[in-house]
Amino acid sequence: MSLTEINFDGIVGPSHNYAGLSLGNIASASNAGDTSYPRAAALQGLGKMRHNLALGLVQGFLLPLPRPNAPFLSAIGADGSEDRRLLAAAWSASSMWTANAATVSPGPDTADGRCHLTAANLVTMPHRSQEWPDTVKQLRVAFADPAHFAVHDAVPACFGDEGAANHMRMGTDHGAPGIEIFVYGKSGGPFPARQHEQASRAVARLHGLDPARTLFVEQNPEAIAAGAFHNDVVAVANERVLFTHELAFADPAGTYAAIRAALPEAEIVIVPANAVSLADAIKSYLFNAQLLTLPSGEMGLVIPLEAWEHPRVRSWLDGMLASNGPIRRVLPVDVRQSMANGGGPACLRLRVVADPATVDPRFLLDEAKIALIETVVAKHWPEAIRPDELGDPILAAKIVAARHALLAALDLTELA
Repeated sequence: MSLTEINFDGIVGPSHNYAGLSLGNIASASNAGDTSYPRAAALQGLGKMRHNLALGLVQGFLLPLPRPNAPFLSAIGADGSEDRRLLAAAWSASSMWTANAATVSPGPDTADGRCHLTAANLVTMPHRSQEWPDTVKQLRVAFADPAHFAVHDAVPACFGDEGAANHMRMGTDHGAPGIEIFVYGKSGGPFPARQHEQASRAVARLHGLDPARTLFVEQNPEAIAAGAFHNDVVAVANERVLFTHELAFADPAGTYAAIRAALPEAEIVIVPANAVSLADAIKSYLFNAQLLTLPSGEMGLVIPLEAWEHPRVRSWLDGMLASNGPIRRVLPVDVRQSMANGGGPACLRLRVVADPATVDPRFLLDEAKIALIETVVAKHWPEAIRPDELGDPILAAKIVAARHALLAALDLTELA
């Protein structure tokens, strides 16, 4: 069996809007009330997928979840008198950020040798807490082979779990046993710490991880308070490399020492706060990037254009490339519609190390399938949505029809 890293990007759904529902997400709050552009957002996301496919990487996708979420509206007794934010929650396209879909442990790390996926409960935010049952349904179609995969329901809602956005894996290569790093929060000042330590520990037990190769690390409360609502806003790892802001962890020296003890080959690239402040890192989403091993063996960093265009961030990146460190290429992509709602390249993807032959092929991309999806999006996705349009029955019907058209085109109507 040939194991490789597959990035499953979320297709931006037809209800993509800017309702500002995510407390602690600076970009989401800053753009609340703006007009969104679902068609452009979906095409930008597909452009990123095409970009990674052209690099020679294996690329997959996950589908938008059913929206507006009728069962959620029914469960809250929606009759038009409810808070507008609850209505907006039922329309949210936030499942596009598949880094929050689940936590993934590849077969080389688990006791039974299978790849384990545990759906994130996302209980901190009402608009995201609805996602996991439909996420599990989709994951059990995409990763249906019980000889190679185990898909778990979300951990109990008393422990907040935000998925792979607070989880990193390092190792000598993707197919070798690695170390898994779970990053949890305790305090975030005015903002909630979304990942609970006990949720992380529960996921590790469910996946059958070796305690000697599993780390539980506290996120820096200062980073959460600054707007790093997930660890992947301030740190990202790939194989032997950790790329991190100086202020990402509550105990950086202890964290680095524990990583090096478990993985002596580890290379840690630290961006100092005096070069790139937390505010700069969060505004540019420098760390909400895809750190990838390219077919050449080089490591590349796929970053949003906002990071490439930020003067202080660009200066640091230019210096990093000149230093001949482990990250040899920086690859900017345009995901501005997602960025405006608080999600960069890393938010848009779920990393799964597996043999592509064991994955349902309907979820794997090639150029022809990207072109097919683009055709459906161009025909059916709304061009624009204003927040005051949420709740409009005609728009709701169009959104439902758009998703059904995509399911039909991809032969995935069992997810309707």
